[in-house]
Amino acid sequence: MSAVVWIAVGSLAAWGWLLLGQGFYWRTDQRLPPHEGYRTNTGNAKDDEGDDSRFWPSVAIVVPARDEAAVLPESLPSLLAQVYPGKAEIFLVDDGSGDGTGELARELAGRYGGLPLTVSTPGEPEPGWTGKLWAVRHGIALARARDPEYLLLTDADIAHEPDSLRELVASARSQDFDLVSQMARLRVVSGWEKLIVPAFVYFFAQLYPFRWINRPGGRTAAAAGGCALLRTETAVRARVPESIHQAVIDDVSLARAVRRDGGRIWLGLAERVDSVRPYPRLADLWRMVARSAYAQLTHNPLLLLGTVAGLAVIYLAPPAAVAAGVFAGNGAAGWTGFAAWAVMTGTYIPILRYYRLSLWLAPLLPFTALLYLLMTVDSAVRHYRGRGAAWKGRTYRRPRTAPDQ
Repeated sequence: MSAVVWIAVGSLAAWGWLLLGQGFYWRTDQRLPPHEGYRTNTGNAKDDEGDDSRFWPSVAIVVPARDEAAVLPESLPSLLAQVYPGKAEIFLVDDGSGDGTGELARELAGRYGGLPLTVSTPGEPEPGWTGKLWAVRHGIALARARDPEYLLLTDADIAHEPDSLRELVASARSQDFDLVSQMARLRVVSGWEKLIVPAFVYFFAQLYPFRWINRPGGRTAAAAGGCALLRTETAVRARVPESIHQAVIDDVSLARAVRRDGGRIWLGLAERVDSVRPYPRLADLWRMVARSAYAQLTHNPLLLLGTVAGLAVIYLAPPAAVAAGVFAGNGAAGWTGFAAWAVMTGTYIPILRYYRLSLWLAPLLPFTALLYLLMTVDSAVRHYRGRGAAWKGRTYRRPRTAPDQ
């Protein structure tokens, strides 16, 4: 057989493994765990025959925010309006914003009311800290003065349905989880968002299959930093965020720290949590991916080469083999490549349905994978040029991905 046929066969074999042996990562049924037996009332005496607010644990909501005035009017009111039977309050940490983020947060709290809001600023990060984790550290320190049982770590671009906090706590308590996180439904409005955003979630799940993460005693660990409910006691034991202070990919690092300490974690797709941050242009999405892609590979050139080769064989070889079949008359390559492409397309359909997008985007996954390949290479180039992981005016030249690396 020709080299093209062998590569196509290898790609088809890889897709057979991914379909059945990689934790069924392509399925989208990992949603917030049920909480039968846990009371999910509103604490309203008329509805529940008494005020049960004491039954619910106290929660401190920590929101790190840097130059978030554009999205805060959509996200912060959703936190202020949380319907939670127990005690809850919000700590928004204005991380050196230059756009009036802190002032806007106070104005929104005055306009909408709801949960109590404290706005504070931590000053510039100490050496070795990423900006977000420095802000989280400051917010957790403020929150612990109130002695909350849980911490909800949520980004400033995340909007929550009114019952989001209640459902998170009910699931965490009923299943005895130390960390419950949901991957927020990202915005898919522009053409580039529709093409690239679902693939971001798809690739993340392929790398960190949710079923493996949620398996008791499993070794795979990851979380979604935009919405993570963390038991305060666990955070203290795992020394969060001090133990992960240099991590750019802070959500994965958080989950590893909790699991290493013996905590139980859960990750799934969100139904009540949405990101309102827009990425209308390809350049916006490119920066979002490239800032941390090489950090995910631990800045290892060999891992980069392996990733590029793997993406090429798994995602790019099938359409290339089909082209060889059509234009070069290589029937074996064409049919093998078509079979691999078909399996690839089928695994992408569930995430497109989750995002309520046209299924005609599924066959375009090889093109999207090519873009991600180029973003990853660009991330490495930026690193070696000394620009590292740049975000909102800060550059981290040699960030770590996890506390054990």
